[in-house]
Amino acid sequence: MNKNNIIQTICANTPRILIIGIGNMYRGDDAVGLATARHLKKHVPDYVSVLEGSGNGVAFMESWKNADTVILIDAVHSGTKPGTIHRFDASAHPLPSEFFRYSTHTFGVAEIIELARTLNQLPSHLIVYGIEGKRFEAGIGISPEVNTAVQEVVNRLRQDIHSFLKVS
Repeated sequence: MNKNNIIQTICANTPRILIIGIGNMYRGDDAVGLATARHLKKHVPDYVSVLEGSGNGVAFMESWKNADTVILIDAVHSGTKPGTIHRFDASAHPLPSEFFRYSTHTFGVAEIIELARTLNQLPSHLIVYGIEGKRFEAGIGISPEVNTAVQEVVNRLRQDIHSFLKVS
């Protein structure tokens, strides 16, 4: 077996992982998913795709069709301390809708996932990271507490990627 065949075999057996950072860069902390995705692009292996999205649910469902594992990152507003990181296994359980009720997107993440569940279009693994926001008014830039959470989520995602490799 030559080197190219070995690489193709490894890639064929590697899970297709898609990470989607969701947000609106002009709405304060709602940009945290985008900021996390941009930072993460520098730190993931080649077999991991990282996308940025503004909240178009149909586009998300289309983008994850060929992925084994999808990880979504979005801002949440649940009343906990700004910068708090919430992690949900959405392939196993519906998301708590109260966390995603203040979405600035066309459809909230919880609604997108439940629509995909109803249509039987969920990926095998669907993880959602919600980062508690502080400010959602018009303006560029995320609050310091939320910015600190970005690096922690990047570290957790890198661990998640390695754990998904072990499962496959």
